[in-house]
Amino acid sequence: MHRLDQFANLALLASLLFFAARPLSGQTDPAASDKFREATEAMRAGRLDEAADAFASVVKAAPTFAEAYLNLGLVREEQGKNEEAIAHLEKALALKPRLRGANLFLGIAEFRINQTDKAILALKKETSSYPKDAGAWMWLGVAQLAAERPEEAVTALDTAAKLAPNDVDILYHRGRAHLLVSKNSYEKMFKVDPHSWRVHQVLGQMSSEAERHEDAILQYQAAIKLAPAQSGLHEELAGEYHASAKIAEAEEAYRQELEIDPHNVVARYKFGVLKVETGDAVQGKALIQAALREKPGLADADYNLGRAEMLLGNDTAAADYLKRATTEDSDFEIIQQAWYQLGIIYRRLHRMEDAREAMATFQKLKDAQAEDLERSLSKYKTKATPNPSEPPPAPPNPL
Repeated sequence: MHRLDQFANLALLASLLFFAARPLSGQTDPAASDKFREATEAMRAGRLDEAADAFASVVKAAPTFAEAYLNLGLVREEQGKNEEAIAHLEKALALKPRLRGANLFLGIAEFRINQTDKAILALKKETSSYPKDAGAWMWLGVAQLAAERPEEAVTALDTAAKLAPNDVDILYHRGRAHLLVSKNSYEKMFKVDPHSWRVHQVLGQMSSEAERHEDAILQYQAAIKLAPAQSGLHEELAGEYHASAKIAEAEEAYRQELEIDPHNVVARYKFGVLKVETGDAVQGKALIQAALREKPGLADADYNLGRAEMLLGNDTAAADYLKRATTEDSDFEIIQQAWYQLGIIYRRLHRMEDAREAMATFQKLKDAQAEDLERSLSKYKTKATPNPSEPPPAPPNPL
């Protein structure tokens, strides 16, 4: 079942529970009320044909019973009879214009028969009446994406994500909307000025993310040729040189960046890390500390200062920095390496018990990483190997 349909079913069940639990109007015929409860139970149990017949009899006996029209519409929608569902939902709304869920499911039914503009209108009404309903905002965003209005969809899906930050369906559609907005923005930028340095910068960033570092270098060089004094470009170029093991070129690019923008803290810090990696602990430490004075709390600073102090022979200071690196919210690889370096430092300090514990912790983390990798590979192999007794999977729903 498609994720959107799963969401609809969950919302459907929530609606059932809501309407089953609420007291019926005192003006409703007792027989109709009993029939409504029976229909709701059938609907809850998945006996849709029985539920549809029962709700139809309820609305015939109580033609002003809005909730019965709503639930009849839900049953028809679940049966895939979206045109009938729309008629019943519209009747429910005519009786109670702010009936919760009615515009939501009306919008979903209209969306499913490709009446996108009508779906958007209904879903906007739902979000206006019930602005805390994350599902309504999500469906509004989905409909706007289908209507090729990604900028509007971003607004709706950002709102949904704030209301339900851990909902994977919302996060998926939100990411898709933002991706489309970015794509449209870049395409427009290329059309407006295909020779702009910004175009080369974007192409460089895209190549970098794809780990095509040589291509990224060429794009950043082209951008710098067009805008030699633009801050940030030399920093990005330096990062690509570093990733390509072109250390001398990386150092020169960082120097040029800091000449253009002496307050570029990130460039100063990255330059310091590079110097430590290449063995120049004195300059590396000075650069890292200068960056920290402007922006405390830079990622992995304790680890890198610990490595600098190790190179300088300041083992006690190095141990203090590296110990902090193991307790902070650092990258897993950094924590693992910090324990390894601590083992070396503790040996130098003749703290043999601490050294053994540090190396044991390093080995434990390394083994856990290997086990995680093995589990991931096993799952991949299982999924990649078809079971001859099972039919081939159905093609994915385009949404």
